[in-house]
Amino acid sequence: MTTPKNSPHCNAAAELSAWIKAQALALGFAHVGISQPDLRSAKQAHLAWLEAQFQGEMDYMSRNIEARFQPDVLVPHTLSIISVALPYLATDLPDDWRADAWQNINNQNKAYVSRYALGRDYHKVVRNTLQKLASALAAHLANMTEQVLIYRAFADSAPVPEVEIAQQTALGWRGKHTLLLNRAHGSMFFLGELYVNLDLATDAPSSAHCGQCTACIDICPTRAIVAPYRVDARRCISYLTIEHKGEIPHEFRQAIGNRIYGCDDCQLVCPWNKFAQKSALSDFAVRHALDCSDLLALLQWDEATFKHNMAGSAAYRIGHAQWQRNVLLALGNAPTTPDVLTALQTFTTHHNPVVAEQARWSLAQHPK
Repeated sequence: MTTPKNSPHCNAAAELSAWIKAQALALGFAHVGISQPDLRSAKQAHLAWLEAQFQGEMDYMSRNIEARFQPDVLVPHTLSIISVALPYLATDLPDDWRADAWQNINNQNKAYVSRYALGRDYHKVVRNTLQKLASALAAHLANMTEQVLIYRAFADSAPVPEVEIAQQTALGWRGKHTLLLNRAHGSMFFLGELYVNLDLATDAPSSAHCGQCTACIDICPTRAIVAPYRVDARRCISYLTIEHKGEIPHEFRQAIGNRIYGCDDCQLVCPWNKFAQKSALSDFAVRHALDCSDLLALLQWDEATFKHNMAGSAAYRIGHAQWQRNVLLALGNAPTTPDVLTALQTFTTHHNPVVAEQARWSLAQHPK
């Protein structure tokens, strides 16, 4: 039987939901949404995506299917999901950060690092902030009722279809590049989730506002967005520079340009990102001038330097050898100079065969 909207239970759920949102905003989240999502259609779309083998080497995408699309299987007793958005643009980026990013991409002597990875690892920041929200919620419940909070916090760290969940709230809609879009913040934010055993008042989903725009599809350097809302990860520069561990397919090497960690083109061109806001958190401040570093300088980092400089960064997980591979690829697309040729020649006999092969290919791109 449907609970009347003015029933005591409904009023209590609405009041608790409002309290949760206020607490989340006070902790620094830009937006908060609450859902009890229906993920059946999302599951079918995911299975079709796997059938097309668009996941590439990301085998984890084919595991835990039931838990991925049934929240109470992943976290028993889950009734509602609290979704949060945390902006990540560094405060020390220029005000016209999009023009600055394009300038960086077009300077082939420089390295381009995706704007989300310039500072501290977002997994820890989002999850730790969600943990504070959960602790506050548990204390609030203890004061108000005898209910014990059962929860689990997620930040891109488990089989959670976060965009599918978030788009069933007021947080935004899925763009044609498959990222979540918000009218006030574009797509330059991280998502996080708190699965809870509370029957909360839920949001009405946002309407979509992409219209006929195909800017993200048209700009993709490797044509990874094969159709609206459908990405072939095997072609995606973010996948190739981060998830892919072996030799990068030759067909994509020139298109990758100087992007050594991730790719933002589809976000930079999106009209909604003119509204993107900078983060107030010092965690996301630019480290080691990664917003516009010289490729040759980054190639000089030995393993100890890489580990020291990238400690606490999202880029740490790719490891030093893959970092070298990516920088060497970018140097193959850089202007020919004596220093570039010398650096590439040095790595052609590297002990790591993937690194050595990349150096040889990059050296061959320069005129003798």
